Amino acid sequence: MEQRNDNRRAYLYSALSLTLILVIVVFPILYTAYISLTNMNLYHWFNFDFVGLKNYKDALFVFDSGFLAALLRTVLWTVLNMALQLVIAFGLASLLNSPNLKGKGIYKTILMFPWAMPGYVSILLWKTGMFNSTFGLLNQWMQRLGFSMVRWLANDVSAFLSCTAVNLWLALPFMIMIIDGALQSVDRSLYETALLNGATRLQKTAYITVPLIKSVIGPAVIITVFTTFKQFDVVYLLTQQAGSPSGANIHTILTYAYENAFITSNYGYSSAVSIIIFVLMIAFTILTNKEMRRKRV
Repeated sequence: MEQRNDNRRAYLYSALSLTLILVIVVFPILYTAYISLTNMNLYHWFNFDFVGLKNYKDALFVFDSGFLAALLRTVLWTVLNMALQLVIAFGLASLLNSPNLKGKGIYKTILMFPWAMPGYVSILLWKTGMFNSTFGLLNQWMQRLGFSMVRWLANDVSAFLSCTAVNLWLALPFMIMIIDGALQSVDRSLYETALLNGATRLQKTAYITVPLIKSVIGPAVIITVFTTFKQFDVVYLLTQQAGSPSGANIHTILTYAYENAFITSNYGYSSAVSIIIFVLMIAFTILTNKEMRRKRV
């Protein structure tokens, strides 16, 4: 009886939090799932009809819909950014841990600036200060070297690479900080022993550094994959910001869902795309958790 009263009291204390979770998290997901089964749009705002899985079929099985292209581009975006972040961050973190390097604290502080600045400000500074086709710094350098000016954000390939560069600028400090901390936890005597046994720098990295820091940077990699996969602001602000069309036609799945919801006002279809994204993220989470549990065993 006392245990039952304690349980009721616990539910009573957490009732407000549970209500907020239901209102803020659960209800929007359920409502989005419901809207995804309708033809709700600007012309059918109140009198929309139930269309079943039509929006999902249009997204997944109609290639011209643009969703599959956006999904493939998002996968490429995630893999490329993640690979570059790991390689560059590992290289810079290794340099920061060099025994003979002076002023490490200053360098680490400078490297944290891009992460500390608001993303919106950094992205627009890159757009106007670096990629502007008329007075951008990159084109000024190109002219001084004797090359013609380039419209960096007008071509799909160059716009994609430009977005990748900006995303690296914003995300690298976090990965550098994680890898730097992981490298500091490695026992230096292991390197000395390997050196006495004639190990090369590459061998020490492959057989000592990477295995010992893998468990530390693993969670950071997973977080970064999630963040990069659902990246919105970099692509949108650089290439699709209202009032400043760049000419490029690159979409990640989030900018694609945004365009269908708020540009073309096709809310049913956009909701279906959002649910697909949600399911993909949940599936990735489940697979990641299973893999992490398997490695612990």
